[in-house]
Amino acid sequence: MNIRLTAAALAASVALAAGSAAATDLEVTHWWTSGGEAAAVAELAKAFDATGNKWVDGAIAGSGGTARPIMISRITGGDPMGATQFNHGRQAEELVQAGLMRDLTDVATAENWKEIVRPSSLLDSCTIDGKIYCAPVNIHSWQWLWLSNAAFKTAGVDVPKNWDEFVAAAPALEKAGIVPLAVGGQPWQASGAFDVLMLAIGGKDTFLKVFGDKDEAAAAGPEIAKVFKAADDARRMSKGTNVQDWNQATNMVITGKAGGQIMGDWAQGEFQIAGKKAGEDYTCLPGLGVTEVIATGGDAFYFPLLKDEEKSKAQAVLASTLLNPATQVAFNLKKGSLPVRGDVDLNTANDCMKKGLDILAKGEVVQWTDQLLSADSQKQKEDLFSEFFANPSMTPEDAQKRFVDIIASAD
Repeated sequence: MNIRLTAAALAASVALAAGSAAATDLEVTHWWTSGGEAAAVAELAKAFDATGNKWVDGAIAGSGGTARPIMISRITGGDPMGATQFNHGRQAEELVQAGLMRDLTDVATAENWKEIVRPSSLLDSCTIDGKIYCAPVNIHSWQWLWLSNAAFKTAGVDVPKNWDEFVAAAPALEKAGIVPLAVGGQPWQASGAFDVLMLAIGGKDTFLKVFGDKDEAAAAGPEIAKVFKAADDARRMSKGTNVQDWNQATNMVITGKAGGQIMGDWAQGEFQIAGKKAGEDYTCLPGLGVTEVIATGGDAFYFPLLKDEEKSKAQAVLASTLLNPATQVAFNLKKGSLPVRGDVDLNTANDCMKKGLDILAKGEVVQWTDQLLSADSQKQKEDLFSEFFANPSMTPEDAQKRFVDIIASAD
């Protein structure tokens, strides 16, 4: 097979699982390295360490696009870690098919994951040929516009309530020396922003027709042309961002140097670390204030097959710990994401998290592109939109034609 490189006490089930295994170190790789992310991952480490085992942190700086090839190379090269983060979806599909990943069905069955994980599509994304290969830890939705209240006050305009108002406010922001839209230079940021625009402006049905059904006629149609017009507006408004990492772009919003950012709810962790309060210092618009639908993407942990019996036992303990109710609450409150369990108490959630919970409760959800497209198709899309945002001479029409070709060959 060719692998493409493209706090509360733990539940009794965790304690019992820990008791059945000798304490051991377990290396866990991930790409959570920003301030907010580090605070969140520390909650996972603390929970696992409480079982008597030891979380050995294997953070890889950069992003998923940087980290995933390194993780995959280690696994395929015979140097597997104890557990590794991927996004929900198809990123580990070929590793599973190559027989390199551990089957977690026994843990999932013993702890009734099919009943507690909501929505069920999260666990479906972990399931290949009827077996469960990952432990989902959160629901991360990309569909947010984060706005600096201070920036709009400085510009003398009201905080926008939707995307159109945001675009209309851009000239006032620019006149005040403020970048309207912060977009970092990593390819996944531009690609993700486009996907958010497609869901918000094109609507749920169009989004699923293009990315789910791989309908090239829909991709070439007038609804997607409107999305490319919006992407062109976003490109124009992002001129002058001049940062690379997503959290640097978020910091521009936090400090009032940018009016807004299209970014997933993980941005909340950065606002929290900076001491900013939702509804007062910043405003969040789910679905860009246009289409209040959120994706059920996010993060999951996979467990490579290991020869060491004690480390294999520790893997089962970690998988159990990740879905423990106390761990779910502690981690997701710091991460800014929503828990994968529908039975946990989030009364302390901030205004933005509550908006996400309300949308989730209404069932206004959709699978994200990581779940609908292969890693190769995602990479092609990232390359296109990285070039589109960096090259003003590429017209929306030319970009749409290239997009149609990607969808036509997508798997």
